[in-house]
Amino acid sequence: MFTGIVEELAEVAALHRAGDAAVLTVRMSPALLDGIHRGDSYAINGVCLTATTWDGGDVDFDVMGETLDRSSLGALAASDPVNVERPVRLADRLGGHLVQGHVDAVGEITARAPQQRWEVVTITLPQSISRYVVEKGSITVDGISLTVSAVGTDTFEVSLIPETLGRTTLGSKGVGAIVNLEVDVVAKYVERLMNP
Repeated sequence: MFTGIVEELAEVAALHRAGDAAVLTVRMSPALLDGIHRGDSYAINGVCLTATTWDGGDVDFDVMGETLDRSSLGALAASDPVNVERPVRLADRLGGHLVQGHVDAVGEITARAPQQRWEVVTITLPQSISRYVVEKGSITVDGISLTVSAVGTDTFEVSLIPETLGRTTLGSKGVGAIVNLEVDVVAKYVERLMNP
């Protein structure tokens, strides 16, 4: 379980494809490796992955075909920046919202509108998840916990403060970039309970 508060903008060292799977290697700072164990979870651009091996600051993650098909991870290349978060501990503050690291769909950035000190980013809203996205509700974009500032027929908007622009991938992703989306899990459970 994660909170959507990105701890570090790390760098892809390599992505090695092997049939319908891949090994993603991410170069991280010593702070993110403190106490690392084989099998630990990390959210990489909002996708929960399991650390398998590491050498210095380079950590390997197995990525299966299902994940490659449902997220933007397969398009990563060496030197690409990625958002990284370690899982929340029960004693930690929940700074964002409950994030599972299970990508529901991908969206495409369709517009960026800079304001004085912040920016409005418009992202396509796939029909498969549109019923879970509400104005002033929470959504995770590339692992970042954000508040939905507006919802259209097939798009939604998020407003990014300077901290988010400077410390995450959303500060540099342009129009046409693909992003991972995870809706608020509470909405999915409520829907399931209401429609057994």
